[in-house]
Amino acid sequence: MIHPVILCGGSGTRLWPSSRKAFPKQFSNLIGEDTLFQTTCKRLSGPDFAAPLIMTNADFRFIAMEQCADIGLTDARVVIEPALRNTAPAILCAALLLETEPEAMMLVAPSDHIMSGIDAFHAAIQAGAKAAAEGHLVTFGITPDRPETAYGYLELAETAAGDTPVKLASFTEKPDAETAQAFMASGRHLWNAGLFLWRVRDIIAAFEAHAPDMIAPCRAAIETGAEDLGFMRLGEEAFAAVRADSIDYAVMEQAENVMAVPLSSGWSDLGSWDALWAASDPDDAGLVQQGPTTALECENTFLRSEDDNLHLVGVGLKNIVAVAMRDAVLVADMNASQQVKNAVTLLKKAQVEQATDYPRFYRPWGWYETLCLGSRFQVKRIMVKPGGVLSLQSHVHRSEHWIVVAGTAKVTVGESEQLLTENQSVYIPLGAVHRMANPGQVPMYLIEVQTGAYLGEDDIVRYEDIYDRS
Repeated sequence: MIHPVILCGGSGTRLWPSSRKAFPKQFSNLIGEDTLFQTTCKRLSGPDFAAPLIMTNADFRFIAMEQCADIGLTDARVVIEPALRNTAPAILCAALLLETEPEAMMLVAPSDHIMSGIDAFHAAIQAGAKAAAEGHLVTFGITPDRPETAYGYLELAETAAGDTPVKLASFTEKPDAETAQAFMASGRHLWNAGLFLWRVRDIIAAFEAHAPDMIAPCRAAIETGAEDLGFMRLGEEAFAAVRADSIDYAVMEQAENVMAVPLSSGWSDLGSWDALWAASDPDDAGLVQQGPTTALECENTFLRSEDDNLHLVGVGLKNIVAVAMRDAVLVADMNASQQVKNAVTLLKKAQVEQATDYPRFYRPWGWYETLCLGSRFQVKRIMVKPGGVLSLQSHVHRSEHWIVVAGTAKVTVGESEQLLTENQSVYIPLGAVHRMANPGQVPMYLIEVQTGAYLGEDDIVRYEDIYDRS
């Protein structure tokens, strides 16, 4: 059995505004009905695969678990990384969690890539497994179809034949255009896909040889970790003490027993809007339209609207990316889409909230979004999933009105408890201890109107919370 380890973090800058720090691209429906994360989970499931380990942070744990449940994946184990430490500590902790099965195969994969040739992918995995069974650390590289400067490269010791594993000669960072052209012409270079396969005991031995300083704090993070609402939370203090580093720098570039398997299966890391455009099957005019959009005489253009009430119209556009959301709009030259992350950096410096915050805020009980915000009032739409329960809380600076628009709400205000259905409402006075829950079988939606001198999310005093938030 192969144990998938799915890395599920991300800064959410390259596909802004659809992807942001609060809601990175793997959780979005960018192509097809499933999210990139769900597609990855499906790709790494079946009779040859064990239940996956999903390495993520506390902000994404409920999103990841909910998206797993939506595709029927109920046995995934979510491991919470309490600090950002790059890929090497996450992979080492995953290996240590699997240490009781030292001969087991461990397949490490990012959660935000796409791959069209699933049969070819699985065949390459099986080819790599043969090399891994002999003690090699196996990485997978994509056969390049263009001289790409946005990817790192793997140099093979010799020309590969099919998906036969070949000894790896070197890793190369993102090259300039001339070097990328030479790499493609050589026939011995592959794009670095960030996919790895090895036996558990071999990767632990590699860390012991090349990054021994990481072993003790990662073991301590597991030993001081705890089960938390069905998740495995690594020990915060110990994990924070681990050196931050990528698996390439910490281990792979130093190890001598590395093999590479060529992979030709329609791969993309969707690292820019032009990459997403190319992966979205443009029509004969090079046009891709997603959401409520209209195009007139447009060529090689990507139009995307993520709001049903916001219709995006393009007229006479060429080589343009236009992405419209309720709180942000991006318009960029297709050839400059790699620079979107630089724009996000500028927004962060200017403290523009859209740089990192998503207009819809996901919580373990559901989500909310702000519809209107004034100096002393705010209107929100709130969705509480079946069985969802908000914390028992009070506010110091604001009162609230709740109007149920769909489903059933169980509302507690002080000592009073009542059921509200569609078109019914309740008033929450300033300082009153209150709670809402959804006891029904369908999502419950309500409109919340807040009034007061301060409307920030930190104006919450929690008394009880089933999700163990402070």
